Amino acid sequence: MKRILFLLVPFLLFTSGCVQDSGLEPGSYRYGFQFITHDLKPLNYLEGSELTGLAPDLLREICNELYIPFGATVLPWEQAYQAALNTENAVLFSTILNANRKDLFKWAGPVASINWEFYAASPSSISLSSLEDAKSVQRIGVIRNFAIEQYLVQQGFTNLVYVNSNAEAFEKLLSGAIDLYPSDKSSAEAALQSINKTIWAVTPVMTILTDLAYFAFNKQIPDDVVADFQNEIDRLRGNGTLQRLYQKYLHQQNPPAALQIYTEQYPPLTFRNSFGEITGFGADLANEIMKRNGSYYPVTLSHWSNGYTLIQNNPNFCLFTMDRTAARDSLFQWVGPLGSNKTYFFIKAGSSISIASINEAKNLPSVGTVSSWFSDQYLRQLGFTNLVSDPDPSVMVGKLMRGEISAFVCSAVTFPDIVKAAGYQYSQAAQTLELMSSDYYIAFSKTTPAATAAQWQNAFNTIKQDGSYDAIYHKWFNN
Repeated sequence: MKRILFLLVPFLLFTSGCVQDSGLEPGSYRYGFQFITHDLKPLNYLEGSELTGLAPDLLREICNELYIPFGATVLPWEQAYQAALNTENAVLFSTILNANRKDLFKWAGPVASINWEFYAASPSSISLSSLEDAKSVQRIGVIRNFAIEQYLVQQGFTNLVYVNSNAEAFEKLLSGAIDLYPSDKSSAEAALQSINKTIWAVTPVMTILTDLAYFAFNKQIPDDVVADFQNEIDRLRGNGTLQRLYQKYLHQQNPPAALQIYTEQYPPLTFRNSFGEITGFGADLANEIMKRNGSYYPVTLSHWSNGYTLIQNNPNFCLFTMDRTAARDSLFQWVGPLGSNKTYFFIKAGSSISIASINEAKNLPSVGTVSSWFSDQYLRQLGFTNLVSDPDPSVMVGKLMRGEISAFVCSAVTFPDIVKAAGYQYSQAAQTLELMSSDYYIAFSKTTPAATAAQWQNAFNTIKQDGSYDAIYHKWFNN
């Protein structure tokens, strides 16, 4: 059945790659592959009869180095995905690693970062501040089994309209047949160009999340074979080849680094200042650790829920700052503790609400939390059924001030800055019942090499010992 599958495909492309003079013949690699891809410009696409794009060009480089004949089958996404699952020597590219897929394949990468946004036709009257807002839109186009479709289904979206391609989706968007379509900018530009439109025909109305794209290997492919590909990707990242391809095809400066480091807008621990720099207490500590280790990686500022999802799925991933709780303890590797934090129920000043116990908080009409924050997880463990959640803490402050929720659960160290960012005064809120006290850390994914986390911990220990920690602490906290 596996051989029959490949007799039915619409395209079968073979391109011989040149090889270096090492005494080996082309095709001498110890394992044979079925490379499978789909048409998604600019990552992988057909230009006439030639397969091109960032991922095919990168794969050619890998094949040249490992003496593997290059040949790739191009299929519609759904067929490509199923073929990769059911063909024991298949490699599917480019493929986003998410919770649905991470245990279905083995992975090498990442080779690209995909920033998903909801697009509307220009000009647009649609205004979104959260995913919950998007659930009220009448029709959102998606491609079945795309990573973003899987994510929206997991988030409870029921207003999805299925399309077959990006080009079809943008045609429907511009004709009014759908109201929103999730895409990254590079793919949107390519799809719009294919229907003789420009990116200015659409408007991004909300950032959804970031995903990372990989080569996905069928589970039957040996680990050491996957490791060979990973080593080649790391080599091509190190010598600038991946960056050159990234600039050529995605028109962006830098591809994903070997270690992904994410943080959130969470002042004074981490935030983007008026100069566009990512700074704060946690950021200073992370940068000092990297300086002492002699290895610097860029820091990406993102929504907390996005970073928290990525660290659960991706290898070589770091997220700070994160509270270490019983529910999270076994999920990550930990560096720290960086500091301690107390979390309270905050109410609107002057309200008649009184919270003297957890049971009283459970009986409130509603309690606001931030999705994926430790406090949200903890309250759910305690049996709270009155929670109203959103990924953006500023949204929850707005709800509190407008009386849409009875209380908001937040850490004392960050609440003043969140209130200010939402356009309110700290005096407009009041601190009531303490929920919990916890320590916060730098977290690494479980699939990050233990040696990496240990190196960070050792550097942090020396920072504590030589007085640098105290200096950084007093820079951000006046007590």
